[in-house]
Amino acid sequence: MTKNVDLSDELLASLEEGVEILAGTRAPARLWSPPATVDVKAIRGRTGLSQVAFAGRYGFSPDCIREWEQGRRRPERAARTLLMVIDQEPEAVERVLVTA
Repeated sequence: MTKNVDLSDELLASLEEGVEILAGTRAPARLWSPPATVDVKAIRGRTGLSQVAFAGRYGFSPDCIREWEQGRRRPERAARTLLMVIDQEPEAVERVLVTA
């Protein structure tokens, strides 16, 4: 049995929660930030892939991989998160990308 949800009530409750979090009267449900740096070369090395193959498999450009590994650029927050998941669960990332 599906419970009927009044979308306007749900949106209002969500907005009120956001206002409370911004005001500091309520703690966010969850905060997480990836580390400031990740060792892209080590992560790629554990996959056994070349820079070009790693980039192609996970949706990065080969130039980004090269720049990251040589320290000329740093992966953005979302890329660092994805790299961490690739490091721990590469098969899960591959499953998602194949079905996308």
